[in-house]
Amino acid sequence: MLELMIKRLLSAVPTLFLVTLMVFSLKKLLPGDPITAMAGEERDPAVIAQLRAEYHLDDPIPSQYFHWVGNALHGDFGISLRTQEPVWQLIASKLPVTLELSMWAMLIALVLGIGMGVIAAVHKGSWIDNTTNFVALSGISIPHFWLGVLLIMLFSVKLQWLPASGYVTFAENPWQNLRTMILPAAVLGTGLSATLMRHTRAAMIAVLKADYIRTARAKGLLATTVIFKHALRNALVPIITLTTLLFGELLGGAVLCEQVFTVPGFGKMIVDSVFNRDYAVVQGVVMVVAVGFLLMNLLADMLYVLVNPRMRKG
Repeated sequence: MLELMIKRLLSAVPTLFLVTLMVFSLKKLLPGDPITAMAGEERDPAVIAQLRAEYHLDDPIPSQYFHWVGNALHGDFGISLRTQEPVWQLIASKLPVTLELSMWAMLIALVLGIGMGVIAAVHKGSWIDNTTNFVALSGISIPHFWLGVLLIMLFSVKLQWLPASGYVTFAENPWQNLRTMILPAAVLGTGLSATLMRHTRAAMIAVLKADYIRTARAKGLLATTVIFKHALRNALVPIITLTTLLFGELLGGAVLCEQVFTVPGFGKMIVDSVFNRDYAVVQGVVMVVAVGFLLMNLLADMLYVLVNPRMRKG
């Protein structure tokens, strides 16, 4: 296990290097000049020159890159040009919100997606299979922002069961925290569950045709034992891959959902930073999301070994 993890970490180094190049290039590719905006309406040349020197923008591009990477390796992504706060503090304040939303959404997606996928595979070709496929297709097709508005209209405006927007931390009020998370998590989770359902169904159908499944049934094992202990366990490898990738996408892909429900997470912060040309924050957020993807892939490799020990030899 340890040897496998070391190999995966070493293989991630070139990817991380390319990610740092792309993230650093954001500052050069995005339009506008944030320094002139910081200097105020008068735009005194002396003030602009001082700010450029302070943020190392007058250095050669290679020097700027290595200076940024060196600081990033120590957790220093610079200073927000808008709020004058360290970027890592802004990320530390927003990351728990997006992580909580992502975990709730992924929990909903796993329960619904894997559950419907197994049921559809076991009842392949029946009306149950057709119904679950229709539900999955609907979940993939419905835009998140539109579903979010519908849920707000139903549960917040008409029934008045849940708040339409806002966020309360778990430490402040656990019950209110759950109430504010339900709707955005449901919006994200239903879309992911549709994707998980289709992949789970395909993987389960392939596994249920295997010889060892027929042997297990011939031995007189209970249907639930055959399905959940033998079939589902071997069908989990592609599902683990998809789940880890989807969770990585959630870290940076919940922009519309956080905007609709006014959740102060990563998505809302990066949108505000782009509009304000706060490039240091944009770079920091994108870098954290990219590292999150790499960690999710590493987690997937670990889960492969736990689910199927034979993969340790690979």
